[in-house]
Amino acid sequence: MSVDAIFRALADPTRLRILRLLGTMELAVGELAQVLGQSQPRVSRHVGILVDAGLAERRREGSWVFLRTPGGTDSATPLPSAVTRLLATAEREDAEFAAQCDEDRRKLSSIRSAREETAQGYFARHADEWDDLRRLHSPDRLVEKALDEALGDAPLGQLLDIGTGTGRMAELFAPKAERIVALDKSLEMLRIARAKLQHLPAERVELVQGDFTDLPFAAQQFDTVMLHQVLHFAQDPEIALAEAARVTRPGGRIAIIDFAAHDHEELRERHAHARLGFSDRQLKLLLTEAGFSSQTPIALEGRELVVKIWIGQRRGTPVTATRREASA
Repeated sequence: MSVDAIFRALADPTRLRILRLLGTMELAVGELAQVLGQSQPRVSRHVGILVDAGLAERRREGSWVFLRTPGGTDSATPLPSAVTRLLATAEREDAEFAAQCDEDRRKLSSIRSAREETAQGYFARHADEWDDLRRLHSPDRLVEKALDEALGDAPLGQLLDIGTGTGRMAELFAPKAERIVALDKSLEMLRIARAKLQHLPAERVELVQGDFTDLPFAAQQFDTVMLHQVLHFAQDPEIALAEAARVTRPGGRIAIIDFAAHDHEELRERHAHARLGFSDRQLKLLLTEAGFSSQTPIALEGRELVVKIWIGQRRGTPVTATRREASA
């Protein structure tokens, strides 16, 4: 990352506007063009300069390319973080720049609305299927309350929500997490999650397309890993849990929310379930082999399908903040 490249990148008012927009939320190139009132090729050129300077990051989702400011803590990306603070100060001190930024953010409301309409359309198309499944298990609010109690009051730190789906778990636990990465294999579900999570600060949430058998993250990156109603889609659960263990820091926790073993064979066909739930013995063995010590599971009885919560802790000596900084 070159200081000269950074200052050259900042020498254009459009690129300053782009940086302020990306500080608000993650945006596709076409969405930026819509707000800026410029052609997509022109905006792409500006984005390329910002990316080359290390002030923005590209991430591909299918045919879409999304832009965001560099992730991580201030210590991990000091120059981009300093630029963000500088532009925030400039907006407070320069009335003309502030007015332009306010107008740009006002135009973002149409993008937020379009995302929400897409989400509503998806729910409308699949409402009957989901309602049928929900009738078989405990109400979502009871599951969420039990999970919240199981995780306790301790901060969740860097949280990875594997198979985020609609983004509900990421939204629910955002107040307890330092930062959330919401991962899903489905592009459509990521767009639903993006609509749900777009009110959260851009620097605290990241949406990533990926498979739980090959997580696109470095080892020991997360303090908490969550798999909510996703492990039953795994043909090889041991591979998914081995990957979850790889990215969990020593002393970090994993939370698995899924069905107890059952005999509802129709779920294989109707909802693509690869596994008809899990027994406590099976989950304990899977967690142990992956490198987690497990707690006593929590069962939410009362319906045909019993929802269970399994909590595990990654074996090994926890890494303190000081040690993380020293090894970075």
